[in-house]
Amino acid sequence: MRDTRRTRVVLAVLLLTAFTFITLDARGGEGSILDRARDAASSVLGPIERAAAAVVNPVSDFIEGLTSINSNADTIEALEAENDELRRQLLTEEWDRSRVEELDAVFRMSSLGQYKIVPAQVVAVSSESGYARSLTVDAGTRDGIHRNMTVLSGDGLVGRVISAGPTTATVLLLTDPSFSVGARLAGSSEIGLVQGSGADPLGLELYKAQAAVAVDDIVLTSGSPNGRPFVSGVPIGRVTELIATPGALTRQTLVEPYVSFTSLNIVGIVVEEPREDPRDALIAPSPSPSPSPSPSPSLSDANPSVSPGASPGASPSP
Repeated sequence: MRDTRRTRVVLAVLLLTAFTFITLDARGGEGSILDRARDAASSVLGPIERAAAAVVNPVSDFIEGLTSINSNADTIEALEAENDELRRQLLTEEWDRSRVEELDAVFRMSSLGQYKIVPAQVVAVSSESGYARSLTVDAGTRDGIHRNMTVLSGDGLVGRVISAGPTTATVLLLTDPSFSVGARLAGSSEIGLVQGSGADPLGLELYKAQAAVAVDDIVLTSGSPNGRPFVSGVPIGRVTELIATPGALTRQTLVEPYVSFTSLNIVGIVVEEPREDPRDALIAPSPSPSPSPSPSPSLSDANPSVSPGASPGASPSP
């Protein structure tokens, strides 16, 4: 019972004291005794609080950092995944753009030659001794593909079909040593035979020993009966070297093929030959030289009596 009375007395004294301080502080305004006491306490305790904060804050930040390690790791992992996805999308877009460009080139070639083609994608390349000799495409008999059909790209002759299944076909490349195709020089009737060598360049044997041929002459397919295995007019390559063979009955040259066989992706398989021989229609026209500007007439040409260096109004010296 005495404890209860003592507690009530202490509580009453504390309340009275607090009320007294509040009253004094309100009446004293900014210059009150309590205000000066607060300023004094602040000047004494302020440096202590700052020093304590300098010690406590790094520890607090370190603890918070430890607790956020997992969330940071998750964020880094998510950013890396997003970066990988963006790279994949970029590569895919470049791949698709390259395929579209190749397909456009194949259709442009078929349009110029009036060939009916089936486009196909290269799905496998076989190699021997470091050289690509044949490839597999994703078109077969279900697409109308059969043996001995011409295969071309947007640049020129690729090869011929040597076997075909329902959904795929195998193409023997122009560079294979067993490959041969009848050829002719563009712009002339000189004919011969192009032979694969396993690599660049190809060999061209012209049947006429005195055949007129020069470096950079363009070589085209001469065509086979009914367009099998080769349709006519497909660019093969250009002559890069003339080989001297004195006394031979034929003329030997080397030919660089137009097709890059290591980067083939889209090809066209000719399923129907053109109604007319396209001749040189598939050869890109050479750029015509720009006409050189004619020299402007000089003053002496316009007035022969005026010598170079003399003023127009001066009279000729006697």
